[in-house]
Amino acid sequence: MTDDDRVFKALADPTRRFLLDLLFARDGRTLTELESEVEMTRFGVAKHLKLLEEAGLVVVRRSGREKLHFLNPVPIRLIHDRWIDKYTERHVEALVDLKKALEDEA
Repeated sequence: MTDDDRVFKALADPTRRFLLDLLFARDGRTLTELESEVEMTRFGVAKHLKLLEEAGLVVVRRSGREKLHFLNPVPIRLIHDRWIDKYTERHVEALVDLKKALEDEA
């Protein structure tokens, strides 16, 4: 499985996207903090976090007895640059050309 495949698989689940949103809002949360935000068992949340970690979307750091989870937005940005940016560039360029043409007419 490629890195892109892991990221897409991780982002395919709404619970995992919600966990990423929680980490975006406030980074460095414990499993207990994240678990309190979803209606799911601790084991279920841990399983989702493990998949996010394997995809590189979550980075874990230990602080004493706590295991803190941090969002890593780099894989999402790489997906954006590869799959989204190249498709929107053409449209943005066309809008810029249209704007210039309309300004030249005026």
